Amino acid sequence: MPQTDSDQTDNVQADSDQTVLIEMIFPEQTNHYGTLFGGNALALMAKAAFVAAIRRARGAVVMARSDRVDFATPVRVGEMLELRAQVIRIGRSSMSVTVTGEAEDMATGERRPVLAGRFEMVAVDEAGRPRAIAKEFLKKEETA
Repeated sequence: MPQTDSDQTDNVQADSDQTVLIEMIFPEQTNHYGTLFGGNALALMAKAAFVAAIRRARGAVVMARSDRVDFATPVRVGEMLELRAQVIRIGRSSMSVTVTGEAEDMATGERRPVLAGRFEMVAVDEAGRPRAIAKEFLKKEETA
């Protein structure tokens, strides 16, 4: 597994750019209770984290760790799940990405928080080894 660089001193704060993914929850994604299966929820969250990280790294990334995932309330079949991923820390080769999710009842429009997690993503080269995130891909305010 790639090493993260969370102890590096060149960490840079990320900005408020967010990646948004929308998923309608269908029966094949649910468990025997009719709610989103936890494994499918994790896969969707990982996908959102991946998209946010690859946009920032402008190259291949892999997940090194999922720090914590909280399932606040179940997501029912027929609800829409909105995931928001945001890069909150950029190191030499790694990034911390938070992912939050809200479910929306399609009949009432009521929204509620349902998921939250943090993922460590690492930029890698063609051989799968950690690579530096090029400074030209960091936002101006991050390098100031």
